[in-house]
Formats: sequence, C-alpha cells, structure tokens
Amino acid sequence: MSRTTQTKKEEQPDYLGHRQRLRTRFLISEGKDMADYEFLEFLLTMSIPRRDVKPLAKQLVKRFGSFAGVINADNHELLSFPGFKESSLALLKAVKEAALRLQWQNLNAADVPVLNNWDLVVDYCRSKIGYSTVEQFMVVYLNSKLRLIGEDIEQRGSLNQVSIHPREVIKAAIDRGAGAIVLVHNHPSGVVKPSGQDIALTQMICEAGRLVDVDVIDHLIVSKDNVYSFAKEGLIPRVKR
Repeated sequence: MSRTTQTKKEEQPDYLGHRQRLRTRFLISEGKDMADYEFLEFLLTMSIPRRDVKPLAKQLVKRFGSFAGVINADNHELLSFPGFKESSLALLKAVKEAALRLQWQNLNAADVPVLNNWDLVVDYCRSKIGYSTVEQFMVVYLNSKLRLIGEDIEQRGSLNQVSIHPREVIKAAIDRGAGAIVLVHNHPSGVVKPSGQDIALTQMICEAGRLVDVDVIDHLIVSKDNVYSFAKEGLIPRVKR
C-alpha cells in the first residue's frame, strides 16, 4: 500500500465506519433491535451526508420524547435544531406519511365494517392528528355498509375560535356518498375529556345527520396517549347495521 493511499485511509472520518455498521445492523434486524435514537440516527444519515448525526438524534429524542414524537413534531421546531435542514424534515415527514398510508390501506384492504376493526380505526386517528399542537377537526366517511371511503381535515384551529357548521359537515358527507361518519378532533393539552361545546356540537351534527339518514357512528377526542369515545360513554347512540 502506498503512503498516499494509507494516509487517505487514515484520514477518513470515524463516522463513516459507524454508518456502515448502522446500516448492517438495520439490514439484519430491520431496526427491531435499535433504540429510538439509533433508528433516527440511521435515517438522518440519509439526509446529512458528512457529519456525525448521533448527537443530533439523541437531542431530538430527548426533546420530543420518542421516535414517534420526533416525526410528529412541528416543522419549525425541528428546523430550529442546529444542523437539521429541510432535507431531513422532508425525510422524516415522508416516514410519517408512509406510516399513515400503511395504516389506512390496511384498514381499506380488510373490506369489513369499521366496527370490526375499531381499535385500528382509533389508532389511525391518533396517529393522524393526536400529536398535533393545533386543534384539528377530522371527518371519516363510511358507506352504507360502514366501510371506509375517505377522510378529510375539515378545520384547523381551536374549536372555540374556528366555526364548525353541522350542516356543512353533513353536506360534505352527502357529497362523498357517505351513509355514516366518524367525527374526530384532538386536544393538544392531552386532556381528552369533552367540553360543553364539544358535546353541543356533536348533538347538532347528529341531529342534522338524522334528517338526511347520515349516521354519526362516534365522536373521538384524541391525544398522542389517550382517546375519548362519545359512543362508549353513552353520548351518542350506538349504530348497528
């Protein structure tokens, strides 16, 4: 080996070998044996090519609590971390979208009434908006056989400040050809107990739906850790078809 080749080999950054070891570990177990910061570090190596990213991965997991917390974190807050650029943001948000699509497509592939896979529906709703720091109101649309046909975020912002019109919610359901809907909104505080306004809004939407044969199956209040079901608590009559 020539002196020049040996010198170049000796000057290679230590993190290059570490990245290869990370990649090998991932391919062997597909990440199952990796701690959250290690899995995040592995992903960041794809968007940050010339830097040891372990410290950044550890900082992010410490700040947001978990890998799930990181990929659901606010864009501006992520970009405030030194060394975290738009390319890394795009990568992590793509991972989040991939996870949501997998959940949604698995639910659709089952081709059974949502009540048969209710826990999976709840998990999807929590994944979709449960981590959001802004209150969001989502409607999941079902056909007459209670199979999924779509979902929409109807409003973003506090329900105390953003007007939700029951007739518009039901109109959107009719336009979708839905025979039933599931209402979902998040409480960024983490406290999922409904307010008086939540209860009143739900009752108005249920009444508007009854006029045109659109059933409200449930209203879920979600956070990243918890869920409150209006139907389970007896605030909405259970629908059986």
